[in-house]
Amino acid sequence: MALQDQVAVVTGAVQGIGRAMAEILLRNGAKVALLDVNEAAGKSLKEVLDKQHGPERTLFLSCDVESEEQIRAAFQRTAGALGAVDIVCNNAGVLNEAEWEKTISVNLVAVVRVTYIALEHMNKMSGGRGGVIINTASMAGLFPLLSCPVYTATKYGVVGFTRGHAVKMAFSQ
Repeated sequence: MALQDQVAVVTGAVQGIGRAMAEILLRNGAKVALLDVNEAAGKSLKEVLDKQHGPERTLFLSCDVESEEQIRAAFQRTAGALGAVDIVCNNAGVLNEAEWEKTISVNLVAVVRVTYIALEHMNKMSGGRGGVIINTASMAGLFPLLSCPVYTATKYGVVGFTRGHAVKMAFSQ
């Protein structure tokens, strides 16, 4: 996978799947904006990645995906610092049944919000270069987790949104 001159934005980038995505993108030549609410871990990860790939290839931005203002600012800073936005990995997520509104906000609403903001940057008619959006769901998006109905609902929602949006984009070409 050759990603030279590609710029990726990864939400939930400082640990787990998000970190793995960022590392794979960097290994394959992309520049990566690391978005996460965990500022200490983000700065630490950027230091590690800078040693491996060079400081010009990564950008850490403290960003709460629940905030449209912060997402817009992060995309603007990414495009300004790294040159564009070509790849978006919607990966931020939480599993907290007690705080079900936050779970829905982070796991589903933010995926929709980030997708539409990303499309503004990627749109060729407004100066973008096109691109790809990857939405992280879970097996819970296909089969319910018995003890996590809200988390399951959000992941079903991500799968449905992704499929629906793919069909929409295919027919609007």
